[in-house]
Amino acid sequence: MRRITIFLLTFIIATAAQSPQVARQITGQVISADDGNPIAGVNVIIKGSPQGTITDLDGRYSISVMEGKTLSFSFIGYVTKEIKVEKQSVINLALEPDMAQLEEVVVVGYGAQERSFVTGSIAKVVNRKAKASAPSMMMYDESAIQYNTEEYEAIEENIFHQPKNKPLSTFSIDVDAASYSNMRRFINNGQKPPKDAVRIEEMINYFSYNYKEPTGDDPFSINTEIAQAPWNEQHQLVHIGLQGKNIPTENLPPSNLVFLLDVSGSMSSPNKLPLLKSGFKLLVQQLRPQDRVAIVVYAGAAGMVLPSTSGKEKDKILEALDKLQAGGSTAGGAGINLAYQIAKENFQPEGNNRIILATDGDFNVGESSNASMERLIEKKREEGVFLTVLGFGMGNYKDSKMETLADKGNGNYAYIDNILEAKKVLVNEFGGTLFTIAKDVKIQVEFNPTKVQAYRLIGYENRALKDEDFNDDKKDAGELGAGHTVTALYEIIPVGVISKFSPVDDLKYQETKITESASASNELMNVKLRYKSPKGSESQLIEQPLMDRSVDLSESSENFRWSASVAAFGMILRDSEFKGDFETKDALAMAKAAKGTDVNGYRSEFIQLVKSYQLMAM
Repeated sequence: MRRITIFLLTFIIATAAQSPQVARQITGQVISADDGNPIAGVNVIIKGSPQGTITDLDGRYSISVMEGKTLSFSFIGYVTKEIKVEKQSVINLALEPDMAQLEEVVVVGYGAQERSFVTGSIAKVVNRKAKASAPSMMMYDESAIQYNTEEYEAIEENIFHQPKNKPLSTFSIDVDAASYSNMRRFINNGQKPPKDAVRIEEMINYFSYNYKEPTGDDPFSINTEIAQAPWNEQHQLVHIGLQGKNIPTENLPPSNLVFLLDVSGSMSSPNKLPLLKSGFKLLVQQLRPQDRVAIVVYAGAAGMVLPSTSGKEKDKILEALDKLQAGGSTAGGAGINLAYQIAKENFQPEGNNRIILATDGDFNVGESSNASMERLIEKKREEGVFLTVLGFGMGNYKDSKMETLADKGNGNYAYIDNILEAKKVLVNEFGGTLFTIAKDVKIQVEFNPTKVQAYRLIGYENRALKDEDFNDDKKDAGELGAGHTVTALYEIIPVGVISKFSPVDDLKYQETKITESASASNELMNVKLRYKSPKGSESQLIEQPLMDRSVDLSESSENFRWSASVAAFGMILRDSEFKGDFETKDALAMAKAAKGTDVNGYRSEFIQLVKSYQLMAM
C-alpha cells in the first residue's frame, strides 16, 4: 500500500510539472514616479524573447504572457524595471528617473550613441542657396565608423526687422508636422536632434488648438492674441491662429488614392516597411465604398501591385499590403511617374485625387534630383493630383528631399516614427491629412511703425515669400486640410524699448515718412490672407487688424501659452540666440500649466519629451 501511495504522489507531481503554462493577458499603465504623468512609448518586452509592445499616449499597454515569464519595462531616462508574471492580470508601475543613464551618452556629429557603440557619424545639411552640404563629424577609428547619411536643409533663423525699412512680412502657411515627430525620435533614442532638423513652426503646428470655428463662406477663421514674450518680458508675442472648417467624414468627397510605396532594400528595417504596412492598414480601415485605392511599389523598377480598388474591398487591399517585401535599389522617379499615370486614369473630377508617397527618401536610381522631381510634381499638381509624403526610418533619412516633394505637390509631409504617429496622421487627422479645403494660403503682415520698433517671425524660414508674391496668384503656397489648425508667432519689440536686438541704425541720407493715420491708430499690425478654393485659380482676400491690447502672460489663453512653450523648446533645441536665459525647465513649467484637456494625450507626450531632454542636457 505504501508503494502505491508513493507511486501516485510521484505521478501527480510529474504530471503537474508537465502541465502547460497558462497564457495571461496582462494590461496596465506606466507612469513617471516623479510626477505621476503617464509615459508613452515605453518598451514592454517579454524577457528572453523578441515579443513585446509599447505603451500608448495614456501610458497603457496590453500583452499576452505565459505565467512564469518576466516583463521588462524600459524607456530612455528611466530605470528599467522587471516584473515576473504570476497570477496577476493587471500590472501598473511607476518608473524612476535614471540620472546616471544618460551620462553614458556622447554626442557624435549631429547625433549621439551609447559609449559602447559609438564610432562616428556624418549628418548632411543641405543648403539650397549654396548648392553644397556641410558635414559635421568627429573622427574615431576609421575601420569602425558607422555613417549616418541623413540630410536636412540648412536653416538660417529669422532675425528682427524694422517696420520703417521692411514693413511687410510674407510667408506661406505650413501644416506639416514631420519635424516634431522626427525630433521626438532623436530624443527617445537618447540623442540631441540636429539643429537643422528642428523647424519650429512644424513643432507648433503638430498640436491642435481650441480656435473658434469659421462662419460664413470662408473655409477658416482668423484668431489673434498678444501678450508678453515668455523669454523676454520687455518684448511682446503675437499669436495668429487659423481654424479650418470641420467636415464630417461622410460628407467628404470621394477619394482617388494611389499608395506609392518604397520597397527597396533600404526599407527592410522594422521601423520602415513593417511599420509602413501597419500604418497603411489603419488608413484602409477608414475608407468608404466610394473611395478607391491603387498600390504602386518601386525598388529596382516600378510596378502596380493593386489596380484601383473600391474601399469596400478592404480584404483585397490588405492582402496586397501583406505581400510586400523589401529588396533592390530605389527607382523613385519611375515610381512617381507610374503613380501619377494611374491617378490620372482614375481621376475623380469632383473628388480628392491624391498620391500618398511612403519612403525613407533615398532616391538613387532614375529621375532622382530635387530639381527634376520638383518640375514633374509641379506639373501634375496643376492637373489636380496632390501629393502627401510620409517619411519612415533613420540613418539614411532624406528629410530635405521629402519636404521639397510635399511642398511642390500641394500636399503635407509627416514623419512616422511609431504606430501611434501613424494613427494620428492617418486616422485621427484623416480629413486634414487627405482633404484640402483651401490651397495657396499666404499670410502678409504689415506692422505699424509707431507701435512696433522691430519684429521677427518665429520659424517658417523655409516658407518665406517675397512681398510681391502675396498678390501673385501664380505663386504656390501652403494648403489647409479639413479641421486643421495653423499657428504662427511673431516676437515684437515695442517702440521705446531698448533691446540688443534692435537691428540697424536710422538712415543718414533719407527718412521714412509715417502717415498721420498710423500715429492716430491703435492698430499694432494688419493681417492679410489670400487663399484659393481647392480647384480655383483666383485667390480670395481676408483682412483683419490686430489692436494694441497686450495682456499679461498669466492672463493669456492656453492656446497662447502652449504654443509659446513649444516655440521656446524649439529655440532651446536650436540653441537660438533669441531664447535669452530661458531654459528647458522654464519651457517645461509653462507647458504643464497650459496642457488643458489634452484629449489625445499629445501634449502630455510633449511634456515627457521635454523632461527626457532635460535629463540629457544635465
